[in-house]
Formats: sequence, structure tokens, C-alpha cells
Amino acid sequence: MLRQISLGTIGLSIGGILTIVGFVAYAANNATLNLVGFFYGFPLLLGGLALKANELKPISYSQTTTESVLLLRQQQATVTQNKIRKDITRYCYGQNAHLDGALSYLGLSPSDEDRPIVTGLREIETNGAYTLILEFDSPEIPVSDWQQKQEKMTKYFGPGVEIKITQVGEDKIELALITLSQEPIAQSNRQ
Repeated sequence: MLRQISLGTIGLSIGGILTIVGFVAYAANNATLNLVGFFYGFPLLLGGLALKANELKPISYSQTTTESVLLLRQQQATVTQNKIRKDITRYCYGQNAHLDGALSYLGLSPSDEDRPIVTGLREIETNGAYTLILEFDSPEIPVSDWQQKQEKMTKYFGPGVEIKITQVGEDKIELALITLSQEPIAQSNRQ
């Protein structure tokens, strides 16, 4: 819940209130409230402005996750799937775009202008496996470039996931991270 709250907005709100209280206290000749307003309110206000200027809003779900998929997530989701889901559904600060580091590493972000942008995500079931789907707006990077990087993506987002890349519209790409079955791994460990 805390990750859904903008720290910039909190800083602006509290800082703004304390600063106004400081000005009113100054006019009313109340030295104690004046000091509180100026020494706490003004820095909070400036901090809130700085955070707001570098704020990256959370990505929203494009469809509601069903109870059965939530249960699958609890049972099957990999650490990487959970980390990606949590990272892009919260406020971030000091980043240019969600997953900008991963896209750069994968060679899908030659420049800030050409970088694909995450526009949504959803969680579904694929043949009994938990699947996290990331939706991208990718006008500069064609699906063929994405598909050339599929093996590198599998290594980057793995282990335990299969990558599926789909073009769903002009300039729209979906990247599915499908959890692999855990049974073959357990059986190979017993042998």
C-alpha cells in the first residue's frame, strides 16, 4: 500500500501546510510556530518538489487479476516475476522509464527516444502456469528485434521462465514471462 503513495505529493502537502503556518505565525508574531513553519516546512516543500520532478508513476493493470491467477502467483511466481511486478506498480524516483536498465542491457533501448515504454501489465494463466505479461509501446523497435533478443531475455529473466514475444498491434508488443513447471527440476534432483 505504501508503494502506491507519491512521496512527492506528501512532501508538497506537508511542506506547503507547514510553510503557510510559518508565514501566518510570522504575521501573528508567534516565534515558535514561525520557526517550525520555516525550518521544517520549507525544506519539506523543496524536497517534495524535487521528488515530484523526478517521479515515475506506477503502471496500472490492463485487466483485473482473478483469484485463481492470484493463487497461481503465490504458488509459482519466480523472484524475478515478483520483482518486476512490484517495481513497475509503484512510484519510482530518479529513473527515466520503467525497466530502463533491463531494456538497455537487452539492447532494446538504443536511446531515450527509441526506448519502448511499458504501458500496462496483466497476470493470466497459460496452460496451468502463472504468466506475467508486460505491454509495451514500441514504435521504434520492431518485433523482429525483440525476437532476436529472446534467448538473451530468457537468460536475463530466468531461471524458471519461458519468454514469449507477441505483436498485438502496430507498435504494440507483449512480453510474456511464463513460469516453467517445477516438477522436472524436482525429479532431476532425485536421480
